[in-house]
Amino acid sequence: MLSTETLAAREGFVVTTVACRGDHARWSEVEAPDGHRIVLVRRGRFRRRTGGADVDLDATLGYLAVPGEEERFAHPAGGDVCTSVTFSPSLWERRPAARAVYVDARVDLAHRRMLAAARGGDLDYEVTEELLGLVAVAAEQQVLPKRAADRALVAAAREAIIEGAREAEGLCTLAALLKVSPYRLSRSFTRQMGLSLTRYRNRVRVARAMDRLAEGESSLASLAADLRFSDQAHLTRTVREHLGHTPTTLRRLLALKPGATTRRFGSNAEVDPPS
Repeated sequence: MLSTETLAAREGFVVTTVACRGDHARWSEVEAPDGHRIVLVRRGRFRRRTGGADVDLDATLGYLAVPGEEERFAHPAGGDVCTSVTFSPSLWERRPAARAVYVDARVDLAHRRMLAAARGGDLDYEVTEELLGLVAVAAEQQVLPKRAADRALVAAAREAIIEGAREAEGLCTLAALLKVSPYRLSRSFTRQMGLSLTRYRNRVRVARAMDRLAEGESSLASLAADLRFSDQAHLTRTVREHLGHTPTTLRRLLALKPGATTRRFGSNAEVDPPS
């Protein structure tokens, strides 16, 4: 079952929450929606097929779509929740291409801030500005399609890291879990994603740090230990490397409006407005 909720709408854009409930392992009928879209996963994962290529999508990999592009979807992992932003080409400085988008920590933060702004109600300025920031950083993260063998291996590695599998704590144990050599796993991941496994794992940990900071975490030492950083300084260095901000600054950037609450959506915190 598919449900949608419009969070913000203006002449140049529409921001929508799309939720799929239940297992739909088979491919859907062909769809060809209008408009340029960027879709980012907030919870769960699913698959998209377009142009004869399949892409496994999760909180670290979204996609861009162009008008009239034929696409099909499958949801073998159960329910999922996404943000879909339909926008006019005027909001994109360069012509959008139909490609996967690596959701690095900057895209993740921009996504969170846009959702918070959308629930704040200032559509003409705050939401528009946050949306433009999201589109700008997402434009830099387009991922070119790679070999099918790489796609399957890398998707399995991403899943293990995101789900917090015990074997994902080390490169060699992760490779053993996936029944490949560490060399092949590292090389395939870098070739497919355009970044190293180390940086990807840290990106996932930074997202979890943002979750905790948005929820009011006050002890950076506890946060570092829970996320398996060597110490608080290691956490701070990694967060600054990925976002250009310290955890203390992030806490302020992610602060909720008075009276608001959060609901955890995978690697993203969904914001409810004050009652």
